Amino acid sequence: MIEAGPGAAERLSAALEAADLASVLIVPGGDSDLRADAVRPLVERAQRADVAALIAGDAALARTLGADGVHLEPASERVAAYEAARSTLGADAIVGVDPGISRHDAMSLAEAGADYVAFGAPAHLRDRDKARARRDELVAWWAEIFQVPCVAFDVETPQEAGCLVRAGVDFIAVRVGNGEPASEAERLAAIADVLRMPEVA
Repeated sequence: MIEAGPGAAERLSAALEAADLASVLIVPGGDSDLRADAVRPLVERAQRADVAALIAGDAALARTLGADGVHLEPASERVAAYEAARSTLGADAIVGVDPGISRHDAMSLAEAGADYVAFGAPAHLRDRDKARARRDELVAWWAEIFQVPCVAFDVETPQEAGCLVRAGVDFIAVRVGNGEPASEAERLAAIADVLRMPEVA
C-alpha cells in the first residue's frame, strides 16, 4: 500500500526496486480523498513495472484512470458495494474486499465473486496485539477452508510476515509510509526476504 501525495512516486519507485510486488494499492494520504492528478502517476508507474494498480474504495476513479481494480473497505452493505464496483469495472478487473471481522461477510463476498478477501489489524485500534491475533486467526481459518485468495493487511515486520505465511496466507500487504524512500524500501525488502525463506515458504 502506498499513500498518494508528495513523495509518493519516489517511494513507489523504491518499493518496486526493493521487492517483487504482485500489486500496489493506492490509498489516501492523511485525511484527504484520492485525487486523479495525485493517483494517475502512481497507476502509470506500477503498470510500467507490470504490477497491478488498485485504487482504495473508488471504482469510478479506478475506471477513469485505467487502474487494474479496486479494494473495498468494510461497509454496511458489503455485498451491494462489491456488486456496484464489479458493475462499474467489469468482469476482468480485480475487486478485492475487506470484510472486517465478519466471517459471514467474508464468505458472502467470496461467493459473490470477490477476487480476494483481506483481513487486517488497523493502526487506529488501541489494542494492536489483540488486533493482530484476530487477523492471524482469521487468515488461518480462511486458508484452511477456502480457495479464494487471502491477503493479510497491516503487516509491519518480517516476524509477522513469517507467521502469516505459515498460517497459509496468499499475499502480504505492507504499507509504505511517509519515511525516506530508502528506509521504507529496506523494510519492505526485509519482509520480502522472509517470504522467500524455505522454512516459511
